[in-house]
Amino acid sequence: MRRLQSFYALLATIFAVAAAVLTFFVVGIFGVPDIATSIWLLFVGASFVFILSLVIGHYLAEPLTDLHTKAQAFMQGDARVDIKPDGKLYEADELAEDFAALSSQTKSKMSDLSVQQNRQTRFISDVAHELRTPLTAIRGNAETLMDPDMPPALRERFCQTIINESERLTRLSNDLLTLQHIEEGTDQMVMKRVNLHDIAERVVDALGPMIEENGAHVRIEGEAPDVLGNPDRLQQVVYNLVANASRFVGENGHVIIRLEGLGDKSVVSVIDDGPGFGDIDPKLLFTRFYRGDNSRARNTGGSGLGLSIVKGIVEGHDGTIEAFNAAGGGACFVVSLPSVHDHIR
Repeated sequence: MRRLQSFYALLATIFAVAAAVLTFFVVGIFGVPDIATSIWLLFVGASFVFILSLVIGHYLAEPLTDLHTKAQAFMQGDARVDIKPDGKLYEADELAEDFAALSSQTKSKMSDLSVQQNRQTRFISDVAHELRTPLTAIRGNAETLMDPDMPPALRERFCQTIINESERLTRLSNDLLTLQHIEEGTDQMVMKRVNLHDIAERVVDALGPMIEENGAHVRIEGEAPDVLGNPDRLQQVVYNLVANASRFVGENGHVIIRLEGLGDKSVVSVIDDGPGFGDIDPKLLFTRFYRGDNSRARNTGGSGLGLSIVKGIVEGHDGTIEAFNAAGGGACFVVSLPSVHDHIR
């Protein structure tokens, strides 16, 4: 590798050798020169050294000049600039490697910033759209209630609508905060060994009144190895999936929470015999505020964030979640989490 200090040392050596050889020849041929001859020889020697220095200096400066040109182009926003070592000068190659690393980090941060800005813009747009419906309903019903001649039964119905929409706004606000904490990584979770069967039983107990009201039936099947996770968040995953399924199965519908171990994974499947989610891409189900055109609609009372929260929690536990329409009808959501090793308590 060519080092700048090596070039300087070589240049000094060339100058010293050239001066010594010239002096030797002049003294050997002409004897000790007079002052005029000495001045002329000094001028010739200086001119030769100056020209030689320009040639070597140009060779030394060329990789630095190229690097400067590329850096200027990159600063002006030319993303096609490829800054990489060319092997001409060691110090320039080191600087090029530093520029390349800086360029890579800058591009990565710019990409992350663009994604973050797009996410925030989309988030604000989605929230504004979702808030518009309940707020419109609340205002419309409140204005109607101002009629002093309204029958008590009708007044009670409008008041109940306002209460329902207010509760919906509360659920939406809570879900938005939860999703924000998950996406920003500020959701501090205490991890410990968790029995998934216990989680499923707590969910069934918590959802018992709603399940009975909907006329549905829920049962737990199988066992799965323990996982390392946050019990509250994992319960929220199963809760959201079961609550979502129980809304769509209808009266006398069935929801199955199936637990099993596959390889080094603990699998929780929530299966229902409802209408399923149609021919849409299952990945869309996990986007914020997504609702299909069929039975999974706004009138079910959900905030449209439940499955987004589920996906965020599962991925925060190094797991995966998939959705598909069951062969016999209905929807199936499969959560796969790393099983805990036996030595962990």
